[in-house]
Amino acid sequence: MFESVSALIDEHADLQEQLGDPAVHADPARSRKINRRYSELSKILAAHQAWVGAQDDLAAAQELAKEDDTFAEEVPALEEELAEAEEKLRRLLVPRDPDDGRDVIMEIKGGEGGAESALFAADLLRMYLHYAEAKGWKTELLEKDESDLGGYKNVQVAIKGSSNDPAEGVWAHLKYEGGVHRVQRVPVTESQGRIHTSTTGVLVFPEVDEPEEVAISQNDIRIDVFRSSGPGGQSVNTTDSAVRITHVPTGIVVSMQNEKSQIQNREAAMRVLRARLLARQQEELDAAASDARKSQIRTMDRSERIRTYNFPENRIADHRTGYKAYNLDHVMNGDLDAVIESCIQSDEEERLAHLADKA
Repeated sequence: MFESVSALIDEHADLQEQLGDPAVHADPARSRKINRRYSELSKILAAHQAWVGAQDDLAAAQELAKEDDTFAEEVPALEEELAEAEEKLRRLLVPRDPDDGRDVIMEIKGGEGGAESALFAADLLRMYLHYAEAKGWKTELLEKDESDLGGYKNVQVAIKGSSNDPAEGVWAHLKYEGGVHRVQRVPVTESQGRIHTSTTGVLVFPEVDEPEEVAISQNDIRIDVFRSSGPGGQSVNTTDSAVRITHVPTGIVVSMQNEKSQIQNREAAMRVLRARLLARQQEELDAAASDARKSQIRTMDRSERIRTYNFPENRIADHRTGYKAYNLDHVMNGDLDAVIESCIQSDEEERLAHLADKA
């Protein structure tokens, strides 16, 4: 695996030269792509240098130990440092999801459980907003369909990161959140204190960096406008500002009514449509591929039950990784690091195992 580093060193040098070209920075999409790759390779090069340095230190200590026993005492610690450096480099060389550095569009939808499911959708939204705030990410509410009790039948939010490092990207962390989230608790509508089980669906799409990245022909879309409505179906304005866009070839439908302007709703709908088309393209690639990028931790099966939130026991459990903790109150306030890290590590182990099988 380490033989590939020489080619990565050359690529890093080439990218560094490109970043000195003003023409690159005049093209935001190209600049963003180059910066992400440069940041990723910089970490690999630093790890490779540490590995080479650890090898040299160990070799020197072993040579000197032949003449001086004090150097022999350093050998075990240096061997451990070399093993750690080698493992870090090995993990960094695992092919990374090229979408990891992207921002995301997240959709949270009520499922089984009616009003309780919609209320939990609102709880999940707050959880993700707190998590994003802790990460220093920016959030933008794109669309919401409120329920009578203050929950959400459907809510969509864009989450934007601030780092060029793909490992710190929004998609790198939130791509594992897609699936069915199950909640067990006593609903506010329950008068006899019985615990109910409800489900809420979460969809996560990597956002397209530039509109040109996903070409959409005007002949392939149908745009309808209508009057916005609020909880219970009542009209919330007197103009036809809401927009519904149908992508005819795929049947994907996106509706937006959060903004008062038809133009703003149309722009938001196109953002979501591009993200869904990009995700669809990736689904097709993943279905046809069996390489290390295909993950069993992050599947696009939207019916998969991925996590349970048990309020009476204050327990959070991820069914894909086996992660379990009794700090649900903290998790619902945005403390998702440990839960998501369990997914990242499981995914990484799977990729490493896949590469080992191919070797």
